[in-house]
Amino acid sequence: MAMATDYIVGDDEGWNVGVNYTDWAKDKLFYVGDRLVFQYKSPNNVYKVNGDQFKNCIPSNDLLNTGNDTVPLSKPGKKWYICGATGHCEQGQKLVINVESNGPASSPAPTPEPNGSDAFISSWFHILIAAVVAIAIVTV
Repeated sequence: MAMATDYIVGDDEGWNVGVNYTDWAKDKLFYVGDRLVFQYKSPNNVYKVNGDQFKNCIPSNDLLNTGNDTVPLSKPGKKWYICGATGHCEQGQKLVINVESNGPASSPAPTPEPNGSDAFISSWFHILIAAVVAIAIVTV
């Protein structure tokens, strides 16, 4: 099972006007169990919104405003976030991500190599079969 990841939104830039959150998110894979961490100072805040509210920069009733908000990604699907400070969303302070239901599958365990005695028996068995086949061909 994959380990959950905490993503600091915007990395060192945090949650602020002037950060391209589309670029920030484009190479990341988000999975159920991961968490987004929004770090910011006033007047910034975070609203969890739906697609229409995101497109039109309309805040919802789901406000986060501690300056260090952790949002667990508990369900798969698209998730939208905007800043509700005047003009910030319109200036690009908004984030949309797609959350996948399962983390990357772990690789299966490698097949163990035969130990010395198994390899020896296997080699002799192949030689024995080859000899039996050769004798059968010669006697026919």
